[in-house]
Amino acid sequence: MGRLEVVLTGTGGQGLILAAIMLAEAAVDANLNVVQTQSYGPEARGGASRAEVIISQEAIYYPRVLQPELVLTMSEAAYKKYGLNLPDNAVLIVDSTYVHEMRPRTNAYYLPISHTAQERIGSEQSANVMALGLLAAVGIAALPFSLLKSAVERRSPRGSAAK
Repeated sequence: MGRLEVVLTGTGGQGLILAAIMLAEAAVDANLNVVQTQSYGPEARGGASRAEVIISQEAIYYPRVLQPELVLTMSEAAYKKYGLNLPDNAVLIVDSTYVHEMRPRTNAYYLPISHTAQERIGSEQSANVMALGLLAAVGIAALPFSLLKSAVERRSPRGSAAK
C-alpha cells in the first residue's frame, strides 16, 4: 500500500464521520500514517456531511484528499456533488436506498446499504458500519479486517457490537 485517499459523503446523522474515524483508527493500529478530516453543514441532522481519510506508508504533507481512490455516497445530494466527476480509477460505492438517479460507470457499486441495515438489523443507524465493511471489501485490502473490526468495536456503544 502506498497511499489511499477515501471520501465518505452523505447527510448529517448517517454516521459517516464516525465511520471515517473508525477507518482512521484501524489504519493507525496497522502502524500507517493517517489524516482524517471532516466537514458538515450547520444543521445537526440532514445537512451535508463529508469525511476524508488519507492512509499512507509515507509521510502525509497535505491533509486533504486530492485524487480519491474510494468514494462512498449515501445521499442524492452527495452523489451529485462528489460522485459524478471522479478519476476513472476511483471506486464508487453508492447507497441506492437514497440515490435514485445514478449514471452507469465502471468501478461502481450501487447497493441498498441503508435499506439492508434496516432490514437485517432493524435500524439504519448501522448503515455506516455496513458501508465501512463494504469499503474494506472493495478497496482497503492493506488493512487487516481484524483491525477494522476492533476499531468499530471500540467506538460502538457497549453491548451493540456483534460477536
